[in-house]
Amino acid sequence: MIEKNFKNLNEQLEILKHKGMIIRDDNYAKKVLLRENYFFLNGYRHLFLRSDEDRHFKEGTTFEEMYSLFLFDRSFRNVIFKYLLVIENNLKSIISYQLSKKYGYRERDYLKQKNFTKRPDKQAQLNDLLKKMKRQIRVNGSQHSATLHYVSNYGYIPLWILVKVLSFGIVSEMFQILKDEDKDDIAKLYELDSETLTVYLPILANYRNLCAHEDILYENKTQKCIEDTVYHQLLKIDKKDDEYIKGKNDLFALIIIMKQILSYEEFKNMTLELDNVIETLNYNLYTIKIDKVLERMGFPKNWKDLANIERESINNE
Repeated sequence: MIEKNFKNLNEQLEILKHKGMIIRDDNYAKKVLLRENYFFLNGYRHLFLRSDEDRHFKEGTTFEEMYSLFLFDRSFRNVIFKYLLVIENNLKSIISYQLSKKYGYRERDYLKQKNFTKRPDKQAQLNDLLKKMKRQIRVNGSQHSATLHYVSNYGYIPLWILVKVLSFGIVSEMFQILKDEDKDDIAKLYELDSETLTVYLPILANYRNLCAHEDILYENKTQKCIEDTVYHQLLKIDKKDDEYIKGKNDLFALIIIMKQILSYEEFKNMTLELDNVIETLNYNLYTIKIDKVLERMGFPKNWKDLANIERESINNE
């Protein structure tokens, strides 16, 4: 096994220079590398390389340009994360309201196994999830201020409080093991069918975790493709072999999902913020064009048009 040895800041700069990168200010570059980590920053080099085979940088590539892509991804990720938290909060509110209304507000009521799916292939997942939720009650009952208040004053933790300490992943899993009629009732509030929402939620939860841990966002691919939507059609996204080539398992697929989950105004505001981030990067690019970045993200050139499509106008057609 090849061992990776430690490289000091001067050695890191020499590697970049050897590969053809222009370093205008060594001290500035070293400060950035110290603060941001050479390994993480170097993860943004691919668009600036001559080719997959030739690992040298394109002529004229500067350290500042690659750092601009790094900062772009951070800013883009922060905007996406903000609106994923809105989706997470709304989903938790809706699920807790629907289940509390139907099954009760004490954990001994809403956590009964009979309240969930009876499908044999889901029982192991159901048992595991109920254990996770009961563990969260035990762990957070005396630690989280909201749960502590209810335990101390009422002796139980209602679901609308419990969801505050549950991860998006656990809430996504919970949706999967609900009874079909409960999934349908929740999905209808988003004007979606339950099968579609079942696919969307793990994708949203995965992106939420990716954003929280500052992983590379702009070129991330989902494990599962989303189904074709009316938005693919309205944006006239190109097809290859009768399959849409964008918005299926790339970052734009996430944007399409968020379009269907967020309110019209929320999505409009998110689009404005994302566009501002893209324009900032465009100003700082010299060696490559912004179109190359958008292509990597799966964004069509008319991606902003998505914000102007109202759900009501689609439903009335």
